[in-house]
Amino acid sequence: MPALTNDDAPVAAPGSHGRSDEPGAAWRDALVVVGLASPFVLGVVALTLGFYQIGVLDVMRSLLSPLVPEAAADVPEIARRLVLDVRLPRVLAALLIGAGLAVTGVVFQGIFTNPLVDSGLLGVTAGAGFGAALVMLIGGGSVMIQVAAFAFGLLAVTLAFLGSRLYRTAPTIVLTLMGILIGSFFASLTSLLKYLADPLDTLPAITFWLLGGLTGVSWRSVPLLLVLTVIGSVFFLLVRWRLNVLSMGDAEATALGMNPQRMKVMLIVAATLVTAVAVSVGGVIGWVGLVIPHAARMLVGPDHLRLVPMSLALGASFLLTIDTVSRSLLPSEVPLGVLTGLIGVPLLIALLRRQGTGW
Repeated sequence: MPALTNDDAPVAAPGSHGRSDEPGAAWRDALVVVGLASPFVLGVVALTLGFYQIGVLDVMRSLLSPLVPEAAADVPEIARRLVLDVRLPRVLAALLIGAGLAVTGVVFQGIFTNPLVDSGLLGVTAGAGFGAALVMLIGGGSVMIQVAAFAFGLLAVTLAFLGSRLYRTAPTIVLTLMGILIGSFFASLTSLLKYLADPLDTLPAITFWLLGGLTGVSWRSVPLLLVLTVIGSVFFLLVRWRLNVLSMGDAEATALGMNPQRMKVMLIVAATLVTAVAVSVGGVIGWVGLVIPHAARMLVGPDHLRLVPMSLALGASFLLTIDTVSRSLLPSEVPLGVLTGLIGVPLLIALLRRQGTGW
């Protein structure tokens, strides 16, 4: 099968699985291995950093203490509790949310064959934001906020999908348009809730949540995030070669024996679940699903066999690094959505310029 010339289309034939005769294959495979190892290294480093510094050995002993209590015999109790109860759930959440947003960005770009879309395209982010704001307005707790954000994120995508079924022509374009419309509708509803909220109490809480952050993350925030992100990521890894086929167009996918519409629905459902749970825990954190796929594509090429795992690794590392800087190096904690925007915009411009000039 001839390779495509489009820079954003896959260059490897479906099922090639990164053949060793591909130019630069060994180098790209090595980059993927290094990328996959980086979140674990950065995770340990993040556990040591903060206004209360903890040594690497104390961190490792603290992590082993639930299994081997004697390992933390010489570790101060405050350090052990800080590692296990405060920093570890936040580090895990940052890794999972970053990986989830990045890989769903890759998936949506592959489905819609557009490098300028991300996981919020179908309105999941706007729907989740409305759900969280609604619960805050009626005085619900943190668990209710996460549940409502997750539920309304799924509802927004469901409405976009049902709306697209009203038209039989150009289903992908209609689905994109419906996603934009549903997202704008929920964004308007959120603005209405902010207008109705108490300006001294509820409004600041809604605004801060919508800016994104992991300040309130605890162990009870992690289980659902962990399960859905891991299951979704494994699914994307298993079918990543199919994204290569979908990127060629529906006609080519059908000719190769694939049902493109069914595959797209499966991918959209999985990506929506991963995105919704990420937003429900971390709030609205933008640019990760747009910038990281471009960075991964610059490193390992457009073949999804490498692009998917590399995006998972880079997304996890990126968000964890930003969160660690926010909570440990800055005078006061800045919302992650603000930092990802400040860093993501110039980074994306630089990546696009490099692609355009062939650097």
